[in-house]
Amino acid sequence: MEGENQKRIFIIEDDANILYSLQARLGLEGFNMEINNGSGEIHDLINKIKIFKPKYLILDLLMPEVDGFEIAEAIKGDSETEKIIIFAFTNLSDNDSKKKASDIGVDYYFLKKDLTVEELVDKILKILDNRKKQNGKNQ
Repeated sequence: MEGENQKRIFIIEDDANILYSLQARLGLEGFNMEINNGSGEIHDLINKIKIFKPKYLILDLLMPEVDGFEIAEAIKGDSETEKIIIFAFTNLSDNDSKKKASDIGVDYYFLKKDLTVEELVDKILKILDNRKKQNGKNQ
């Protein structure tokens, strides 16, 4: 059962091209996914995340309907979801946004202007592989 959880990822992104590209590419990598276009109420999104129980979250921080920072804060502030690894994928390149995300507990911060979806997925896979290797050493 642990292995199945390792491949559970929730994606919250309002840009349909990015959302569906991530879904397609991560699907090819064997991930079990839930996706959301950033619409609805934050508490509804958090409930969906709790029900799905992902190990990872790809989160856009800047969306018209919901605030990605609030989502990250709610996830990291709840004992049921605090261990979810958050990958921010955003247009917010200013240092204040990076610091705010870090202070909230966002694990990784990537800029959309710097990476294509393919490059983002490659980086995430590399990070996950490195984490798996490190966790293997710590056991």
